Amino acid sequence: MLTEYIQAAMRRASYEIMEDGRFFATIKGLKGLWADGDTLEQCRENLLDTLEDWILVSIREKLPIPEIRSNI
Repeated sequence: MLTEYIQAAMRRASYEIMEDGRFFATIKGLKGLWADGDTLEQCRENLLDTLEDWILVSIREKLPIPEIRSNI
């Protein structure tokens, strides 16, 4: 269940190249969740780590976790 949520969230990720050449990523529907990196792959890895931390903090603090459908 957790793996499916993470995979579905990562499929919603949007990536941009910033003016300084670094990559920036967000996940639609997960307000305030973002990451960056020197390469697209590093940015993706950082986003995944940030997403995992965000989920754990949300669970610990009993905060709502938005529903993400796997078919999006």
